[in-house]
Amino acid sequence: MFIKVSNDRIEIEKLISMINNEKNGAIVTFIGTVRDSNEGKNVTKIIYDAYLPMAEIELEKLLKETKLKFNILDACVHHRIGEFYPGEIVVFIAVSSEHREEAFNACKYIIDRIKETVPIWKKEFYGEESRWL
Repeated sequence: MFIKVSNDRIEIEKLISMINNEKNGAIVTFIGTVRDSNEGKNVTKIIYDAYLPMAEIELEKLLKETKLKFNILDACVHHRIGEFYPGEIVVFIAVSSEHREEAFNACKYIIDRIKETVPIWKKEFYGEESRWL
């Protein structure tokens, strides 16, 4: 398992290679990007912030829980923090398993739970206006 919360560029190929091995039958990935609109407003940029020590602890717990719940072989998550613009990649998740169904289900579960339990916050900017989500 690999977890990272930072402003560093996400190295997708490197992360996939970290969880790839001869037991895998599937590797499923999720790439989250900044979109240019939300709820009818034009998004000009986003700032992600996190309580780093707790975010890393929660991500580690989440990946361990996911591994048991979905019988996956391995997983990695890199969530960026800082200022980002539409089109930029801000989160990457990869899950490996013997079968694709477990990998797809686990990948969806991880991104959904990150939004619910990991202390990472998003502030959207719409020109002069902004709000924390």
